[in-house]
Amino acid sequence: MRPQDTVIWHAFPLGFTGAEAENPGDAPVTHRLAHVEGWLDHLVALGANALQLGPVFDSETHGYDTRDHLRVDPRLGDEADLRHLVEQAHARGVHVVLDGVFHHVGRSHPRFRAALAGDAGSAAWFRRDPARDDGWAVFEGHHQLVALDHGHPAVLEHVVEVVRHWLDAGVDGWRMDAAYAVPTSFWRAVSDAVRESHPHAWLLGEVIHGDYAAFVEESGFDSVTQYRLWKAVWSSLNDANLFELEWELRHHGELLQRFLPTTFLGNHDTTRIASQLHDERHLAHALAVLFTVGGVPAVYAGDDHAFRGVKEERAGGDDAVRPAFPASPAELSPLGAPVFALHQQLIGLRRRHPWLARARVEVERLENPVLVYRASDPEDGARGVTVALNLGDEALDVVVRPGERLLVGGTGPHEAAVFGAE
Repeated sequence: MRPQDTVIWHAFPLGFTGAEAENPGDAPVTHRLAHVEGWLDHLVALGANALQLGPVFDSETHGYDTRDHLRVDPRLGDEADLRHLVEQAHARGVHVVLDGVFHHVGRSHPRFRAALAGDAGSAAWFRRDPARDDGWAVFEGHHQLVALDHGHPAVLEHVVEVVRHWLDAGVDGWRMDAAYAVPTSFWRAVSDAVRESHPHAWLLGEVIHGDYAAFVEESGFDSVTQYRLWKAVWSSLNDANLFELEWELRHHGELLQRFLPTTFLGNHDTTRIASQLHDERHLAHALAVLFTVGGVPAVYAGDDHAFRGVKEERAGGDDAVRPAFPASPAELSPLGAPVFALHQQLIGLRRRHPWLARARVEVERLENPVLVYRASDPEDGARGVTVALNLGDEALDVVVRPGERLLVGGTGPHEAAVFGAE
């Protein structure tokens, strides 16, 4: 998997396939992963070449309360189903990235059940927290999510075993959930061990705040989630404060000198971008930024058709952004087709100019409500695209270099335009 050539399509399988909300542990296997297979051609038509799956392992409810990392959740299918999905993806030139939940497990995990029964060896797998009534540390206050002790050698051995097992099954990479809450020394031990047997595996860490570059270097990961750019995009568009976006683009450029961040406009934990933006006309601006700055861009399934959904901080508050999808893309509403076409156009631009993965951004004009920047090839500055974001109500005149022409959009009121040479 070559991250510099990768565009990700991210799906949350339990919601996507309409699986039951709870897994009692003794229910028969339901083969729902074939439902995801039915969308692989949609992914390819979009222009993406990697499928990032949310949790697929045996869990109690939402996938992050894992019961068994080596078993596919029976609500989705079995190992043969997952292997078949990977094979079908690879047949289309699509890589597959799995979600690794290794900060915590569900309370029905066999090791934790043994710990509760008094087994000292199993108890050593988990961190203690004397401030809690039952004495066990948990993830961010969630009683059902028991925190693993990442200083215990058996935990490291288990995580390495799981990661290698599914890489052996054909997957190409991993997103490490809540990576920010695990010591980077643990991740370094995992990544070093995994690369001994699978040197080309791509490792992505979920990191929200902090020093992204230092995290990558200390953990041995290839990438982390670029939440700062995500926030800057929608916030600057909503507030008509493009100075915020300009500031983050400078920071993003510093990151690109050290690694390729994973960029996005939405995921399974956030309000959908079409709902996040106050003015729907600004969706084109957000997409123009996503696909013309460096990094590994990821599109959350449904955002490519302007799905709406608001995340709420309550039980079940993620349901609106993790909906069931129809049996095939043919059943989607035609109302989302223009947004899908815009994704195709911008991803096509990125495919024709692969240097955009490491593009150097120079701001040429900044005066709210206008931001014009040029993304250029760091090895050949003569090659570039000029991006003009206009949030105002008047048409914008843009000066471009000789040979550049309008490739995407226009320069009228509330439009995003991309100029360049084919």
